[in-house]
Amino acid sequence: MTQTRRGHLRQSTYDSVKTLIITGQLAPGARVTEAELTERLGVSRTPVREALNRLERDGLVVGREKNGFAVSAFDIDTAREAFELREVLEAHSTAQACENATVRDQKKLLAMIAECEQLAARPERSARHKLQEFQIGIDIHRAIAGMSGNAMLAKVLDDVLDRCQIYVWMDLTLLNDWETARDEHRELINAICARDAAQAVAIIRKHVSETRRNVIELMRARADLRELVSKPMVL
Repeated sequence: MTQTRRGHLRQSTYDSVKTLIITGQLAPGARVTEAELTERLGVSRTPVREALNRLERDGLVVGREKNGFAVSAFDIDTAREAFELREVLEAHSTAQACENATVRDQKKLLAMIAECEQLAARPERSARHKLQEFQIGIDIHRAIAGMSGNAMLAKVLDDVLDRCQIYVWMDLTLLNDWETARDEHRELINAICARDAAQAVAIIRKHVSETRRNVIELMRARADLRELVSKPMVL
């Protein structure tokens, strides 16, 4: 196998395992082993092992001594902290992108949101199409960070976005917030293309803070439901 093919296999395996976690197919707290994923994905153990080690660095799984890995538990405090940090970082990266983005950068962003709109317009919209739109939406944020001109900021924000993805998927799927997210991405990109930093920063702050509020409300509702179900019924 060539070096290029090995690199592609490592990335595709990582992406596949991360998707299983983000979409809840591997639930928080679930035990994950190399053997199970090797069979599930149809790949050898080496790319699976590398993917799990990378996901541990991303904070999506935790290592268990002599017992493989487990999907990280995602609680309300973790969600709040991740989105508060994300809002601060994205406000800065967005302002910098308004100043530094090239015409080619702007065309790239416009093409990305156009692809989201095309996926949304499909008459038979499958889970795969939703996952594609979700990934493009996250990539829009990564692209804007990359256009900031600050490589360290882009790297830190990339890590934070990895930690936020499971919460964003929760917001989009459980609240069916696809149209809202799409409209806000379009408004954000238009503001960046117009180099209107004040407007772009206001949009990104609203976008992130509302997602945070939705996610925390959902998590609280789930916690309340679990508590209610766990209590014996009094007749």
